[in-house]
Amino acid sequence: MAKTQRSLTGKVVAITGGGRGIGRSIAEALTREGARVAIGDLDRESAERTAEALGPNALALGLDVTDHAGFTAFLDEVERTLGPLDVLVNNAGIMPVTPLAEESPASIARQLDINLHAVIHGTQEAIRRMRPRGTGHIVNVASIAGRSGFPHLATYCATKHGVVGLSEAVRQELRGTGVEVSVVMPSLVRTELATGLADSRVPIIGPEVVAAEVVSALKVPRFDVFVPRSNALLVQLTSALPRRWREALGRWLKADTSLLHADRSARVEYEARAAASAPAAEEERTTV
Repeated sequence: MAKTQRSLTGKVVAITGGGRGIGRSIAEALTREGARVAIGDLDRESAERTAEALGPNALALGLDVTDHAGFTAFLDEVERTLGPLDVLVNNAGIMPVTPLAEESPASIARQLDINLHAVIHGTQEAIRRMRPRGTGHIVNVASIAGRSGFPHLATYCATKHGVVGLSEAVRQELRGTGVEVSVVMPSLVRTELATGLADSRVPIIGPEVVAAEVVSALKVPRFDVFVPRSNALLVQLTSALPRRWREALGRWLKADTSLLHADRSARVEYEARAAASAPAAEEERTTV
């Protein structure tokens, strides 16, 4: 028997990193469903362009997710303007590609701040707002890298493993409260993060595919959101294999070479923007 789908009409949704890429596609998909969407982005102009394109049900706000007080203020403003928060999508993230031995302390700290610490803070804030009302949905965007390891993405993998583990634990803490949790685990997505990566046998999906799965998980709640869905079976099958077989399969899929042979020159613009994406955290480290 098919589960009854929940309506998203009128739901208040806040999306971090919503000005471009996956975040923008999620905002587009949710406004089509009738939701009222707050787009938070460090690049205020990209948030405003996205909101303008989406119409009156979209609100643009500046947001540095590494500024925890500012993140809280962002959610306060969302609720003052649009109403009580129904859905938080913790989407903001960066993905520098580099061997761990060559990665700078600043790059490591920046990924921890944006990809993990901000998700923890956002999840805490969502719980505080949703649990007293007995309803709400927290969507944490992780990655298939949260279920495996990829060379030249060691810190990124560590942060995404953290997001998966956080989500697993919070799901148990919120059981029976009416607050749902989903963790989204896409493979390579056709956004700036994938710029310059070498060809592999792993298909690159569009951000609209991820957005469609987020909408699906909000309508009929589920925890594991693999994108594409076939990755769920792949993870289940490979987890039962001996490690050397799993690693051999990864080499056959060229999951390693797509990163090992990334075009650094093609990634210059993205890497520079990622390096400037945690101003509050950077300021705190330089002043302590």
